[in-house]
Amino acid sequence: MRGTLRLVAALIFLIVPVLATIFGTLRGIVHDPQHRPVAVAAVTLKAKASDYTQTQQTDAEGGFHFDAVPVGEYVVTVSQTGFVTQEQRVTVLSGTAPILHFELRLPTQAQSVTVSAGSAPAQTESVTPTDLVSREEIAQTPGASRTNSLAMITNYVPGAYLTHDQLHVRGGHQVSWLIDGVPIPNTNIASNLGPQIDPKDIDTVETQRGSYAADFGDRTYGVFNVEPRTGFERNNDGELVLGLGNFYQSDDQINFGGHASRFAYYASASANRTNLGIETPTSAVMHDAANGYSAFGSLMYNIGSKDQLHFVSSARRDFYQVPFDPANPENAPGESLRDANHESDAFAAFSWVHTFNAGLLLTVSPFCHFNRADFESGAGDFPTATTDDHSSKYEGGQATLAYVKGRNNARAGVYSFGQQDDQLFGVIFNDLNNQDFRERENVDGGLLALFAEEQFRAFSWLTLNAGIRQTHFSGGVVENASSPRFGVAARVPRLNWVFRGFYGHFYQAPSLVTVSGPVLQFVTSQNLGFIPLHGERDEESQFGVTIPLRGWTVDADTFETRAKNYFDHGNIGNSNIFFPLTIGGALIQGWELTIHSPRIKNQGQLYLTYSNQVAKGIGAINGGLTNFFPPTGFFLLDHDQRNTLHFGGTVNLPWRSYASTDVYYASGFANGNPPPDHLPGHTTFDLSVGKAFGERLSVAVSAMNVANRRVLLDNSLTFGGAHFVNPREIFVQVRYRFHY
Repeated sequence: MRGTLRLVAALIFLIVPVLATIFGTLRGIVHDPQHRPVAVAAVTLKAKASDYTQTQQTDAEGGFHFDAVPVGEYVVTVSQTGFVTQEQRVTVLSGTAPILHFELRLPTQAQSVTVSAGSAPAQTESVTPTDLVSREEIAQTPGASRTNSLAMITNYVPGAYLTHDQLHVRGGHQVSWLIDGVPIPNTNIASNLGPQIDPKDIDTVETQRGSYAADFGDRTYGVFNVEPRTGFERNNDGELVLGLGNFYQSDDQINFGGHASRFAYYASASANRTNLGIETPTSAVMHDAANGYSAFGSLMYNIGSKDQLHFVSSARRDFYQVPFDPANPENAPGESLRDANHESDAFAAFSWVHTFNAGLLLTVSPFCHFNRADFESGAGDFPTATTDDHSSKYEGGQATLAYVKGRNNARAGVYSFGQQDDQLFGVIFNDLNNQDFRERENVDGGLLALFAEEQFRAFSWLTLNAGIRQTHFSGGVVENASSPRFGVAARVPRLNWVFRGFYGHFYQAPSLVTVSGPVLQFVTSQNLGFIPLHGERDEESQFGVTIPLRGWTVDADTFETRAKNYFDHGNIGNSNIFFPLTIGGALIQGWELTIHSPRIKNQGQLYLTYSNQVAKGIGAINGGLTNFFPPTGFFLLDHDQRNTLHFGGTVNLPWRSYASTDVYYASGFANGNPPPDHLPGHTTFDLSVGKAFGERLSVAVSAMNVANRRVLLDNSLTFGGAHFVNPREIFVQVRYRFHY
């Protein structure tokens, strides 16, 4: 069966590769003041932040239809002789098909008309709470453009935070990264510290949290759909980015991009280093250096009106020292003084987008992904020096056919990948209590999923969603899962409030990691055991409302996720070696709020994200390392935090300058050594001030944790032990653009 699955994955890779889901469809109707259709009107769709453009003419019924529209914000302009030119602003989300209405006016009625769809995505069809973060927001958010930063996620997604050096969203670890709509598979957990993509290479990131359509996979907690920079925002321009800060930080990049009418390209090379790499186990920063370098490239070619090719690739290397607490009484002399993590990551994805006719679209994209994390402790560490080298290779694809016509917006397809894992585990017993060993494990596996999704517009104010995803996994275990999903979105006329509800199931495939032979004996000597891992199965329900109010957008939702075989991770003894595990069950409940303002007097915007959440586990360890004996009934997961708040904004200042702030409040994570149940809360304040000197040169100064609050963030044992809030960081970034 495993060989058959690998063959299917290979055939999909070679014959019908992956359909990117980063596209939407945009439709519209143009009529005159008497509501008669206006034919042969010129319709132009232009991206807000680049030169990406599509043009059409309305048909005899006044209709127009744009397929394969990348996620983002656009301006649609309609012009016709004898009428006033009119434009509307609109946000396009993945898998949606909004309909615009244009009423062209006579010159005697008005000089010009501009209609705004709001500053945030309007949830008129999708039941998924979604936000877009633009290239400009990433550049202006304090610290967000640095290579290792995830502020573009944590600042704008409620319930998203970093703890023990891992991103958590809605109480879970497992999230999906999509590059240009192509899922980048990674079944490992808690092994990587480096980023999937440098924020400076991002044009737009679409963040989704729960209630996913069937074609968006099974990572219940978060999906981040990245549209990388393509070159349409450039005209044979290059940019040199230089960053310097305390802790001997540097964060540099050089990039190039340009486009013609049918071709666009973008490429970058980056390097970074710092003496403050990952969260430290004490208020002092010791043995915490990090460095990395990367390359990124994007090529886009429009063969004609019906075919588009897009190639995206990235490769990076990262190094992290593992910090330690010299005063930890559990440390033996010399232990953990030279621990380090070496990481590598590379991916490539190729997309072919073909439009058969208006509304019928096929996107084909093969992908491959390589990921490696090598942990090495110092050879003289006492009592043991440990090596854990783990690499994973993925190759496969997803093929989807999308059909948008009338009331229907349907998608169906297949997603599959093969995976090969290579893990080397070794221990040198410097206390001479056991015999040294080095053991290599090679495990293969794969996943095959079929899916179908339909958005049916029953009325102009009511959209019904239904989908199914059937998954087969083969690895250390063989599993099958059926994941039905249902949703409804209802818009209140005139008020334009949109209420939504969702119920669905998700299946998350397990890691291929396993232990045997001397490794199993070593694990046993640490009073641990190892049970084969099974996939996590989640059941989610969610209800929400989106309220537009004079340009402001308020979005609130409440959700509940019930998980079986909940993925977590545990370490061997007091080491920095981690293995995945599953807990019998988990219950995660919460409610979330986001508020986005319009441009206030064209000078600035404000945002607020808030999450109130409870994350609890129940039951014993039923997979992976069995070093954990939970109490009876429900217990708090180590990343449970009841209240998480971000509030900030950006204001334009005189002399082509700006100021951007973010205030972060966290009520405190679960206490691993209760009482009390939670650690103390804390508040941090970030600030960035920037100024442009002409069209080519700009300078920004950012300060993170301005007040230098140093409090214990969490006391779970991961890399380096417990973790403190990072100290104050001051960072200067210079950008110089040049033409070639």
